[in-house]
Amino acid sequence: MANTTSAKKAQRAAEKRRVFNARRKKAMKDTLKTVEKLLVAKKGADAAKALPDLYQAIDKAAKNGTIKPNTAARMKSRISKQVGALTK
Repeated sequence: MANTTSAKKAQRAAEKRRVFNARRKKAMKDTLKTVEKLLVAKKGADAAKALPDLYQAIDKAAKNGTIKPNTAARMKSRISKQVGALTK
């Protein structure tokens, strides 16, 4: 338990950040699962249509530091590679 007022304030701020980051990460993962399900079902056209939403969720998570920029780039690259292979 935090003793000083500054430590208490830091604890409150950390809790707000944790909730915010969890929300961003959940949105990103849900969208990623949607695209992956479409890929498993071999629905390349639908997966390609869902790709912009996934990019938006990944970029938002990376912008605020929920995930690192290189992680975001790697995720986008891998998923676009899979979608591209399926739509050929």
